[in-house]
Amino acid sequence: MDVLFASVLGTTESAMATVTTAGFMWCTLASIVLGLACALIYMYKHDYSKNFVVTLALMPVIVQMVITLVNGNLGAGVAVMGVFNLVRFRSIAGTAKDIGSVFLAMAIGLATGMGYIGVAAILTVVVGIFNVIYVTTPFGTPREPGKTLKITVPEDLEFEGAFDEVLANYTSSYELQGVSTTNMGSLYQIEYKVRMKADGLEKRMIDELRCLNGNLKIALGMPKSNREVL
Repeated sequence: MDVLFASVLGTTESAMATVTTAGFMWCTLASIVLGLACALIYMYKHDYSKNFVVTLALMPVIVQMVITLVNGNLGAGVAVMGVFNLVRFRSIAGTAKDIGSVFLAMAIGLATGMGYIGVAAILTVVVGIFNVIYVTTPFGTPREPGKTLKITVPEDLEFEGAFDEVLANYTSSYELQGVSTTNMGSLYQIEYKVRMKADGLEKRMIDELRCLNGNLKIALGMPKSNREVL
């Protein structure tokens, strides 16, 4: 176990002096292989683009090169930090899984750059296993999502409490989200957030609501989902 968690480049203090061709090649090979594994972990049951996957696979070897050159050299570390501060990165904000995968690729590159190939391999295996477990199991799955119910009513209808009885019969919970005018102010649109008691009750609920709102437009659907970010 001590050998597994030891650096192939020697101690941190002497890393710059002990980098050999064989050690560097082993670290580079490990970065490429583990970067590919990181990309495969990201691709598992997830929408992706080729450019992002290729970048994710190459990121560990790039980070490894930077860390290998900086390791043990304070002046080089300050210079690299200054270069990164001068560069302004512009990209589309990613999802939570995108950002997590980037951090994983960087962590692999940091470990291999310091020669800790065993640590990088164990990290990749552990993250890969738990990624499969979390994705394939109900872990983190939200409960039955709420739906948005929009009811259009004429301006002469006293709508406060007019639909409470029907909503109570077919939903486990309902909440008034807002009221707005429509059609040049001649109609009102009431918006509720509802949770159905069971599947298949939507038509019956809408039919009863139509009898109360003068057979005007009623819309029931999923709310707009926010982008997954950290």
